[in-house]
Amino acid sequence: MIFKRVGDGKPYPDHDTGLRAWSELPPRQIRLDELVTTKRTLNLETLLADDSTFYGDLFAHVVEWRGELYLEDGLHRALRAALQQRPVIHARVLLLPDTEA
Repeated sequence: MIFKRVGDGKPYPDHDTGLRAWSELPPRQIRLDELVTTKRTLNLETLLADDSTFYGDLFAHVVEWRGELYLEDGLHRALRAALQQRPVIHARVLLLPDTEA
């Protein structure tokens, strides 16, 4: 199994975090088998493109909410790592507080 679970959508509240705020989060290693995806499908062209990170962040974006790690952006990076038999990726992790009382 590559991921902990394949999800469909973002179960956590909207966080409105912009690229500048993401870039201030230090990247860390995350095991692929700890991630829950927020997308069920991936465009194959994105996965195979040589310059897929040229215009975006070099690191995947992960949201930590209620004890789960959700892969918000960077599914192509994670799959590429899995295909290269690497069990971890470097990601920026945004911790969302549980606002439900």
